[in-house]
Amino acid sequence: QVQLVESGGGLVQAGGSLRLSCAASGRTFSSYAMGWYRQAPGKERELVAAVSSGGYTYYADAVKGRFTISRDNAKNTIYLQMNNPKPEDAAVYYCNTNPAVRTYWGQGTQVTVSS
Repeated sequence: QVQLVESGGGLVQAGGSLRLSCAASGRTFSSYAMGWYRQAPGKERELVAAVSSGGYTYYADAVKGRFTISRDNAKNTIYLQMNNPKPEDAAVYYCNTNPAVRTYWGQGTQVTVSS
């Protein structure tokens, strides 16, 4: 059974930094593109960053230059380094494959940004 477990969220000051982790189990994801998604209250879930199996990255315009996605295939884990977060980055953050598989969604990790 595939399980994606996000961690590392919490309260961060605007301009600070935070690193999210997503540990995968149940299968090896090294050959899959992976992504970080987020959902703020009243909004649809959106893709914010993705990394291909070969290490190519994609960033939504809203986070480009501030967030960095990376992966450690040996640990079956992906990361999201959030630098200079803004209040509008507050959301529940999820990881999944890219494109997402419905049954892989985990509980997410809450990120709150104080101004």
